[in-house]
Amino acid sequence: MFLFVGLGNPTPNSENNRHNIGFKIIDAINRKFDLSKQKPKFKGLLTTGKINEKKIYAIKPLTFMNNSGICIRELIEYFKIDAQNVIVFHDDLDIDFGKIKTKFGGTSAGHNGIESIDRFIGKDYSRVRVGIGKPKTKIAVTDHVLKDFDEEEKEELKKIIDNIIKSLTILLDKKLDLFSSTVNDK
Repeated sequence: MFLFVGLGNPTPNSENNRHNIGFKIIDAINRKFDLSKQKPKFKGLLTTGKINEKKIYAIKPLTFMNNSGICIRELIEYFKIDAQNVIVFHDDLDIDFGKIKTKFGGTSAGHNGIESIDRFIGKDYSRVRVGIGKPKTKIAVTDHVLKDFDEEEKEELKKIIDNIIKSLTILLDKKLDLFSSTVNDK
Protein backbone atom coordinates (compact mmCIF):
# COMPACT_ATOMS: atom_id res chain seq x y z
CA MET A 1 0.00 0.00 0.00
CA PHE A 2 1.40 3.38 -1.06
CA LEU A 3 0.48 7.00 -0.50
CA PHE A 4 1.29 9.60 -3.14
CA VAL A 5 1.22 13.17 -1.84
CA GLY A 6 1.25 16.20 -4.09
CA LEU A 7 2.11 19.43 -2.33
CA GLY A 8 0.44 22.71 -3.23
CA ASN A 9 -2.01 25.35 -2.13
CA PRO A 10 -5.75 24.87 -2.68
CA THR A 11 -6.79 28.35 -3.84
CA PRO A 12 -7.93 28.89 -7.46
CA ASN A 13 -5.30 31.59 -8.05
CA SER A 14 -2.55 29.13 -6.96
CA GLU A 15 -3.37 26.49 -9.56
CA ASN A 16 -0.51 27.32 -11.95
CA ASN A 17 2.03 28.43 -9.32
CA ARG A 18 5.44 26.80 -9.17
CA HIS A 19 4.60 25.74 -5.62
CA ASN A 20 1.67 23.67 -6.94
CA ILE A 21 3.64 21.27 -9.10
CA GLY A 22 2.78 18.45 -6.67
CA PHE A 23 -0.94 18.98 -7.23
CA LYS A 24 -0.40 18.84 -11.01
CA ILE A 25 1.46 15.54 -10.72
CA ILE A 26 -1.29 13.97 -8.59
CA ASP A 27 -3.90 15.13 -11.12
CA ALA A 28 -1.89 13.49 -13.92
CA ILE A 29 -1.53 10.24 -11.95
CA ASN A 30 -5.27 10.21 -11.31
CA ARG A 31 -6.03 10.64 -15.03
CA LYS A 32 -3.44 8.19 -16.34
CA PHE A 33 -4.22 5.36 -13.93
CA ASP A 34 -7.97 6.04 -13.69
CA LEU A 35 -7.98 6.38 -9.92
CA SER A 36 -11.27 7.09 -8.18
CA LYS A 37 -12.95 10.48 -8.28
CA GLN A 38 -11.37 12.94 -5.84
CA LYS A 39 -13.25 13.12 -2.56
CA PRO A 40 -12.67 15.52 0.32
CA LYS A 41 -11.27 13.36 3.15
CA PHE A 42 -8.53 13.70 5.75
CA LYS A 43 -8.30 17.45 5.09
CA GLY A 44 -7.38 16.79 1.46
CA LEU A 45 -8.67 15.58 -1.90
CA LEU A 46 -8.24 11.80 -1.85
CA THR A 47 -8.28 9.26 -4.67
CA THR A 48 -7.68 5.51 -4.58
CA GLY A 49 -6.94 2.74 -7.02
CA LYS A 50 -4.30 0.29 -8.15
CA ILE A 51 -1.12 0.66 -10.16
CA ASN A 52 0.60 -2.62 -11.07
CA GLU A 53 -1.59 -4.45 -8.56
CA LYS A 54 -0.40 -2.17 -5.75
CA LYS A 55 -3.02 -0.33 -3.70
CA ILE A 56 -2.54 3.41 -4.12
CA TYR A 57 -3.89 6.37 -2.19
CA ALA A 58 -3.19 9.78 -3.70
CA ILE A 59 -3.89 13.04 -1.92
CA LYS A 60 -3.67 16.76 -2.44
CA PRO A 61 -3.67 18.32 1.06
CA LEU A 62 -6.13 21.19 1.45
CA THR A 63 -4.36 22.40 4.59
CA PHE A 64 -2.10 24.74 2.57
CA MET A 65 1.56 24.01 2.01
CA ASN A 66 2.80 24.94 5.49
CA ASN A 67 0.42 22.49 7.21
CA SER A 68 0.61 19.52 4.82
CA GLY A 69 1.74 17.16 7.58
CA ILE A 70 -1.62 17.36 9.38
CA CYS A 71 -3.41 15.79 6.42
CA ILE A 72 -0.74 13.14 5.85
CA ARG A 73 -0.62 11.98 9.47
CA GLU A 74 -4.40 11.52 9.66
CA LEU A 75 -4.43 9.48 6.46
CA ILE A 76 -1.51 7.17 7.25
CA GLU A 77 -2.81 6.52 10.76
CA TYR A 78 -6.30 5.68 9.49
CA PHE A 79 -5.15 3.34 6.69
CA LYS A 80 -2.09 2.07 8.60
CA ILE A 81 0.29 3.08 5.79
CA ASP A 82 3.97 2.75 6.65
CA ALA A 83 5.72 6.14 6.28
CA GLN A 84 8.34 4.36 4.16
CA ASN A 85 5.59 3.86 1.55
CA VAL A 86 4.79 7.58 1.37
CA ILE A 87 6.05 9.38 -1.75
CA VAL A 88 5.82 13.18 -1.77
CA PHE A 89 5.97 15.19 -5.00
CA HIS A 90 7.04 18.80 -4.54
CA ASP A 91 8.81 21.79 -6.05
CA ASP A 92 12.48 22.44 -5.29
CA LEU A 93 14.03 25.85 -5.70
CA ASP A 94 17.60 24.53 -5.46
CA ILE A 95 17.26 22.30 -8.54
CA ASP A 96 17.32 23.69 -12.07
CA PHE A 97 13.95 23.94 -13.75
CA GLY A 98 12.91 20.61 -15.23
CA LYS A 99 15.41 18.43 -13.40
CA ILE A 100 14.15 15.80 -10.98
CA LYS A 101 15.89 14.39 -7.96
CA THR A 102 14.66 11.80 -5.52
CA LYS A 103 15.68 11.04 -1.99
CA PHE A 104 14.63 9.11 1.04
CA GLY A 105 14.67 11.04 4.30
CA GLY A 106 17.02 13.93 4.87
CA THR A 107 16.41 17.55 5.68
CA SER A 108 13.67 19.83 4.41
CA ALA A 109 16.18 22.34 2.97
CA GLY A 110 13.80 25.08 4.11
CA HIS A 111 10.74 23.77 2.22
CA ASN A 112 7.81 24.53 4.53
CA GLY A 113 5.61 21.70 3.23
CA ILE A 114 8.36 19.16 3.86
CA GLU A 115 9.08 20.66 7.29
CA SER A 116 5.43 20.16 8.20
CA ILE A 117 5.41 16.53 7.03
CA ASP A 118 8.66 15.86 8.93
CA ARG A 119 7.05 17.23 12.11
CA PHE A 120 3.98 15.01 11.80
CA ILE A 121 5.30 11.70 10.43
CA GLY A 122 9.10 11.86 10.73
CA LYS A 123 11.61 11.84 7.88
CA ASP A 124 11.42 8.23 6.69
CA TYR A 125 9.55 8.77 3.42
CA SER A 126 10.51 9.33 -0.22
CA ARG A 127 10.54 12.64 -2.01
CA VAL A 128 10.36 13.45 -5.70
CA ARG A 129 11.85 16.91 -5.96
CA VAL A 130 10.94 18.72 -9.17
CA GLY A 131 13.23 21.62 -9.99
CA ILE A 132 11.69 25.05 -10.43
CA GLY A 133 15.02 26.90 -10.35
CA LYS A 134 15.93 30.07 -8.57
CA PRO A 135 14.43 33.42 -9.60
CA LYS A 136 16.09 34.99 -12.65
CA THR A 137 15.52 38.46 -11.26
CA LYS A 138 15.91 39.87 -7.77
CA ILE A 139 12.56 38.91 -6.30
CA ALA A 140 11.80 37.26 -2.99
CA VAL A 141 11.81 33.47 -2.92
CA THR A 142 8.18 33.51 -1.72
CA ASP A 143 7.17 35.59 -4.74
CA HIS A 144 9.03 33.23 -7.08
CA VAL A 145 7.40 30.01 -5.81
CA LEU A 146 3.96 31.63 -5.80
CA LYS A 147 4.41 32.94 -9.34
CA ASP A 148 2.73 31.13 -12.25
CA PHE A 149 4.81 29.19 -14.75
CA ASP A 150 5.32 31.17 -17.96
CA GLU A 151 4.06 29.74 -21.27
CA GLU A 152 7.38 28.15 -22.23
CA GLU A 153 7.69 26.54 -18.79
CA LYS A 154 4.11 25.21 -19.00
CA GLU A 155 4.97 23.34 -22.20
CA GLU A 156 8.11 21.89 -20.63
CA LEU A 157 6.16 21.03 -17.48
CA LYS A 158 3.81 18.80 -19.49
CA LYS A 159 6.83 16.79 -20.70
CA ILE A 160 8.27 16.57 -17.18
CA ILE A 161 5.00 15.25 -15.76
CA ASP A 162 4.64 12.78 -18.65
CA ASN A 163 8.13 11.45 -17.89
CA ILE A 164 7.21 11.04 -14.22
CA ILE A 165 4.04 9.14 -15.15
CA LYS A 166 5.89 6.86 -17.60
CA SER A 167 8.42 5.94 -14.90
CA LEU A 168 6.03 5.67 -11.96
CA THR A 169 6.33 1.89 -11.65
CA ILE A 170 10.09 2.28 -11.04
CA LEU A 171 9.22 4.59 -8.17
CA LEU A 172 6.78 2.04 -6.74
CA ASP A 173 9.64 -0.49 -6.74
CA LYS A 174 11.55 2.04 -4.57
CA LYS A 175 14.37 2.37 -7.08
CA LEU A 176 14.84 6.09 -6.46
CA ASP A 177 18.17 6.48 -8.27
CA LEU A 178 16.93 4.61 -11.33
CA PHE A 179 13.75 6.71 -11.33
CA SER A 180 15.75 9.97 -11.25
CA SER A 181 18.07 8.92 -14.06
CA THR A 182 15.19 7.60 -16.17
CA VAL A 183 13.01 10.71 -15.95
CA ASN A 184 15.95 13.06 -16.50
CA ASP A 185 17.14 11.15 -19.59
CA LYS A 186 13.81 11.36 -21.45
